[in-house]
Amino acid sequence: MSEKSNNQGRAYEFSYLTTLFEEISKVRPAKIEKNSSFYAAERAWNTLTDSEKAIYKISALAGVNTIFELEPLILDDGLDELELKIQSDDKGKEGDVRDVLIIRRGIEWEIGLSVKHNHFAVKHSRLSKNLDFGKKWYGIDCSEQYWKDIKPIFEYLDSEKQKGSKWSELPNKEDDVYVPLLNAFKGELERQNCLFSKDIPRLMVEYLLGEFDFYKVIGIDNKKITQIQSYNLRGTLNRQGKKRKRSVELPISTLPTRIVSLEYKPDSKNTLELYLDGGWQFSFRIHNASTKVESSLKFDIQIIGMPTTIISIDCRWK
Repeated sequence: MSEKSNNQGRAYEFSYLTTLFEEISKVRPAKIEKNSSFYAAERAWNTLTDSEKAIYKISALAGVNTIFELEPLILDDGLDELELKIQSDDKGKEGDVRDVLIIRRGIEWEIGLSVKHNHFAVKHSRLSKNLDFGKKWYGIDCSEQYWKDIKPIFEYLDSEKQKGSKWSELPNKEDDVYVPLLNAFKGELERQNCLFSKDIPRLMVEYLLGEFDFYKVIGIDNKKITQIQSYNLRGTLNRQGKKRKRSVELPISTLPTRIVSLEYKPDSKNTLELYLDGGWQFSFRIHNASTKVESSLKFDIQIIGMPTTIISIDCRWK
């Protein structure tokens, strides 16, 4: 991710945090935890122009108003102080994809938002010569066959890295790197799926979406839309308040139990598409994340299909 994109993402988080604080404070006591993530987001916010700040605030307000309708406990009866915080990026590595938390300790309740600005990616996971993706993603070690399959690929990359080569200078990076690496990844997933059956689809989705229920809020500036997606996999979202009631009842989504297919995207040498039962669909696009050759590559993992129980709401703004 470029520095500009990173800054825009952090600034958008800051916009949500401050908009939530301003709107909640009209109804009940609220405070912001000023941790290192808060200050990083504030610095990013201060790199924006005034017109950019105005767009981010309008976009965030559209999302916040809808979250209030879905989550009546935010503004519901009670004089307890509500807490807001931005989580550190390390939480994402530990399996918590939520960027902004809304907490009421008095009733032992919290929800989280995954905040995205102009992009829909789920994860940016890596593959490398030493990284055991099976163990890291869902606690199952990769097989000896996987390590054997990837060894020549990363030996080639190490050799090119020592030469100081650029990715653009490789004679055929798709056939020499992307395809064999994706084949090794695909083969390993299929082996693990044979051994562990219905566990792998569930564990895969839990890795990709994290261990907590959350709302994904996506600001799409060019369409003047804030999109809200509910990931209510464990039934912790959308609880009724004592006095305030939810505007929509969110269903609970079931996790998959079966891999339907894992194949290359048509006419592509860098993207696999994973189809699971229940309507879950993901794409895994492998790419080099730098100009010069490195001995690791990144996945851009996107959701390309969701169960009908994942409710998506478009909040339009002017």
